[in-house]
Amino acid sequence: MGYLTIKHREEERFYEKKSEFIGYVKRVESEEEAKEFIGDIKNMHKQATHNVYAYVIGENMGIQRYSDDGEPQGTAGIPVLEVIKKNNVSDCAVVVTRYFGGILLGAGGLVRAYSKAASMAIQKGGIVEKVKGMPIEVIIDYDMLGKLQYTCEQNAWYIEEIIYTDKVTLLFYFEIDTKEQFEKRIIDITGGKVIIEERDENIFFKKENRLYLVC
Repeated sequence: MGYLTIKHREEERFYEKKSEFIGYVKRVESEEEAKEFIGDIKNMHKQATHNVYAYVIGENMGIQRYSDDGEPQGTAGIPVLEVIKKNNVSDCAVVVTRYFGGILLGAGGLVRAYSKAASMAIQKGGIVEKVKGMPIEVIIDYDMLGKLQYTCEQNAWYIEEIIYTDKVTLLFYFEIDTKEQFEKRIIDITGGKVIIEERDENIFFKKENRLYLVC
């Protein structure tokens, strides 16, 4: 498992020939959650001229839906969907709200405006990789701490937390497919004088070399 998604719910807005376009984006885990998000935005903007949406769900982008919400066919929902796909993100829902300003934009203008709103929202929401991982606790004696910290710096292993008791406990987050290599290296570094405890698998965001718990 490993694919791109959105980190935060965000919004961006701009004006085009007096029409206001507001792009909203949210990470969603199911079609029901996507529909709930769309409904929330529609309720928030009941007086809007249009609330266009698109969403993509699943590791393989298996679910794809869109709506022009009254705009000319092909000028709104599909452009929003194409922006999502172009960014290669899934588990992602985008709603673009439009308040008509009295000046027609034409088909090309609508495509550009809805695409722009969707793109701005997605970029602000932040694109991250979604992976399976687990917390790993490494328990060592104090005299091993400096050597282990140096090795972590050399390998770009991020220490999430250090707990000092009679021993030193270091917390790491690692992807499932890289944890064995990490654990083997830790055993080599410490000469086997280490306790390694794996916690339950979870879903994490990955940005550069660091994992973040999904919240």
